[in-house]
Amino acid sequence: TDILHLDVMDGHFVPNITFGPPLVKSIRKVTKKLLDVHLMISEPDKYIEPFAKAGADNLTFHIEIVKDPAKMVKEIRELGCRASVSLNPDTPAESLAPIIDIVDMVLVMTVQPGFGGQSFRSEVLPKIKQIRRMGDNFSLEVDGGINTETIVDVVKAGGDTIVAGTAVFGESSPGEAVMRLKEIANNAQSNR
Repeated sequence: TDILHLDVMDGHFVPNITFGPPLVKSIRKVTKKLLDVHLMISEPDKYIEPFAKAGADNLTFHIEIVKDPAKMVKEIRELGCRASVSLNPDTPAESLAPIIDIVDMVLVMTVQPGFGGQSFRSEVLPKIKQIRRMGDNFSLEVDGGINTETIVDVVKAGGDTIVAGTAVFGESSPGEAVMRLKEIANNAQSNR
């Protein structure tokens, strides 16, 4: 894997709880890989600094919860991190318009965030294509229900950074699962 995607959940913005900055700090001690910290939390502004200090390289906040996204991007960058924005499956791509030119990455959720193992919602594919048409100055990350079948459609729609949980950790050999997904994604990208 090239990136470690870490889902931070607070039990408020999403109905599940995971971990906080101490775990990110522990992971940072054992890897130099990019730590992509996805803040699925109600008050990300209160926690961007602790996660940055813990070793996050990229901080992703949800457009649905932040009142001033441009200010959030600026604050994240001032902490030395890449700034990214996420949107839930039902949030329109147009909500990104005020900040699409200043973010490092857009994360499109193809499931309602909060729990792994959900089925991919194919009705989100047109939104991925729409966001890719909005520019190429950002990475386009896609998360939710990604597996050996859905990854092809996601890459062809414009996704270039893929998050896979169950498709990796649900397999007997996670390393082999990652290699298989990367191979399929590379083939799909060649045939775009």
